[in-house]
Amino acid sequence: MLPKTLDHYQEQITRMLESERYGEAIETLEFLLGCEGQDEQRRQEWSTLLEWLRVAFPGGAQDAYGNEAALAGEEPESEAQALQRRTLEKQRENPGYAFELVRRVTEEPLTERGQIALEQLAYLEGAETDRLLVEWLQAGELHPLLQFRGLQTLKRRGAQGSVRLPREGISLELEIERTPLTPGDFPHAVDEVLERVSDQTDNESPSMFYFARELWMQFMMATYGTHDYAVLIRGEEGELDAWAAALHAQASESLGSDGNADRIREAYGITGELRFRCERAERALRAFTQGSLIR
Repeated sequence: MLPKTLDHYQEQITRMLESERYGEAIETLEFLLGCEGQDEQRRQEWSTLLEWLRVAFPGGAQDAYGNEAALAGEEPESEAQALQRRTLEKQRENPGYAFELVRRVTEEPLTERGQIALEQLAYLEGAETDRLLVEWLQAGELHPLLQFRGLQTLKRRGAQGSVRLPREGISLELEIERTPLTPGDFPHAVDEVLERVSDQTDNESPSMFYFARELWMQFMMATYGTHDYAVLIRGEEGELDAWAAALHAQASESLGSDGNADRIREAYGITGELRFRCERAERALRAFTQGSLIR
């Protein structure tokens, strides 16, 4: 059942359209059409109206909000700003909204909806929410990327202290405050690996480096705080070369390229002891791309 009468929603939509609040109208119509309980005529009216708005604003609600801002002489909202605004609006309407988001993150199977809920929690205050998120991260072994996203949410919320993350029979103790929030927050050694790969892939497929960069940053988030990560960020030249060669080889393999592993190693100067380091890095990256957990 809908929490308010259909007439109430109809009046609300009418006011939104009269005041040219098209972004809100799109979101409200999408919500209503996802609910049950309307009569068929009303549903058809809302569906037709939503279709008209989508034609006018192909980018959906975000496009409409940007248009409203432009007409008002303001800077259009970023995606993050729009999410923050909508999250705070929902919290004002429902004081228990933060706990609904926590439940969605911690109890439901991981979906895009759950990932968005995790992002939303960064905008809501409350020590109890911090406690529940920490308990969730520490209670059972989650995918490394999800563990990292949880740490980022806690940092954005202003939480402090350390969290013990279960990882294949060991426990990683990580400080919330030190969690990188952007690629630029990682130690320089992380970027140095990408610089080496960029130098070697300039003449290959244009998509090679971009894929390698995305794979590398995902891998860095998943391996954050592990032994591999600790060794890498020391910045030893041979270690960086080994990881760069392994990343290049894995990107080439994932894209179905005919890149020869020996040729790639030679390009990065992988000989002697470095060969063993490179093979270890290759195994770690391959396990990651296949969905395995990383130690």
